[in-house]
This record gives sequence, structure tokens and C-alpha cells, in this order.
Amino acid sequence: MTRGFRLSAATGLHKGDRAYQQDQVAVISHPRTVGCVLGIVADGMGGRSGGRKASDQVLMTANQLFARYRPDRDDAGALLRQVLEDAHTVIKLTAVSSEQEPHSTIAAFLVNPNGACAWIHAGDSRIYLFRKDQMLERTRDHSYVQVLIDRGEITEHEANIHPQGNILLGCLGMTSTPPPVDLHFIPQLEPGDVLMACSDGLWHYFSPQEMGGVLATQPPRMAVQILVDEARRRARGTGDNLSLAVLKVEPLPKDEDRA
Repeated sequence: MTRGFRLSAATGLHKGDRAYQQDQVAVISHPRTVGCVLGIVADGMGGRSGGRKASDQVLMTANQLFARYRPDRDDAGALLRQVLEDAHTVIKLTAVSSEQEPHSTIAAFLVNPNGACAWIHAGDSRIYLFRKDQMLERTRDHSYVQVLIDRGEITEHEANIHPQGNILLGCLGMTSTPPPVDLHFIPQLEPGDVLMACSDGLWHYFSPQEMGGVLATQPPRMAVQILVDEARRRARGTGDNLSLAVLKVEPLPKDEDRA
């Protein structure tokens, strides 16, 4: 991270009320470069084992490629695009020997030591950027209900309770269409900024204002626990798998900054 700032992070993962866990989540520190971090969420779909295999492949691909990434030379957007495309290919190959076609969403952000950030996503796992307690930006879902929202036919609230809310128009592993390549760049993160990647099992239960308030006032580990617990309470026994990765930009204490 740029001088005078530090990064703190936490992840959360819960099976919800499902019989098995198909989400995967990680925040990975670069093996050689301090202040370079990759956060990633993958929500797998496709039967008891198919969905977990798909999300596992996303995390495995991300780990392998990120280990070879050189922040001083390589392009962050190119790396994220390669993670998406390689994971998509591997998941499709896995489907050849699977009884049910595996799919996965992806929501991944990469922060470089200079404070620049890039993110990529496919499906309905989201990335949010909060500054203090205000949402500045978030990804747009690749889903049927997002199309209806864009057309002005339904509201965000109506989308949350729409009977076809689980229909995705783009994700990893689909044989009919290539995954969407939805890249976004942030030139410079600032102190107080919070990045959060999460699956729909988490964001479905909160407004941006609610999430922003928790993330601004709590350290990442506590914020993750509060959001998971409250999502479970609001699900009332019908909750999906849920996962989230939180990364917070914090100013260094003055004595550390002088050192």
C-alpha cells in the first residue's frame, strides 16, 4: 500500500440452511510483494459436488496465477481476466466427467501496493466500494432480474423477491455463451475505503446503507461476523450459502507513519 496506509482484511463463510457448502472465499497476500492483495468469492452451482468443484477451480486458478503476478511489471486487469478465462475453461473440462453441469460466479478484486485497484466479476456475486459509510460503486449482476431493473420494469427491492431471481445470464462454466468480462479500475483507494466481495447469500438481505454503516464502524473481522449473523437471522431458516471478503484501507498511527 502507499506510504501512510495499511490494509486489514477478513473473510466469512457459512453453509446457511443448505445441505452442503458450494461457496468459496479467500483474501490472498502476494507471496513476494507487501501491500498487494487479491480478494475473491466464488459461488458454485451444479449438484452436490459439481458446484463445489467449480468454486474450488476458481480459487485454485486464482492462487496459481496470482503467485506469478509481478505488480511492478504486470497489468492487474490482464491478470484478473486470465483468472476468469482459465477458470471458465477448467470448469467446462470438469463438466465432461460430471453428472451435472458445474458453474460458478466470480467476484475478485486486486489491490496493488500503490493503492490502485482493479476488479472483475461474472454472475451475481458482487463487489462493493464504500467510502466511509457511503457506497460509491458496485458491480451490476449478470442476471435476468438485472435486465428487468435496467429496463425499468421492476425495482431493486422487487428483484430481491422475484421468482426468477436466480436465473443468471453469464457465469463461469456455461457451454452456450462465454463468460462476461466485466473489468473495472479504481486509480487510487483512500483511507476509510472498504472493498467487499460477496455472494448473493449475503447481499440479498441488506441495503447498501446497512452494509456501509457496519463496514465503516467496525474492523473487518467484527464487521464480517455481524453481517453473517444478521443475514442468518433474516433468512429465517431458508438461507443460501453465503461468503464475503472484506478489505479495509486504514491510516497508520502517527508514530508508525513517522517511522
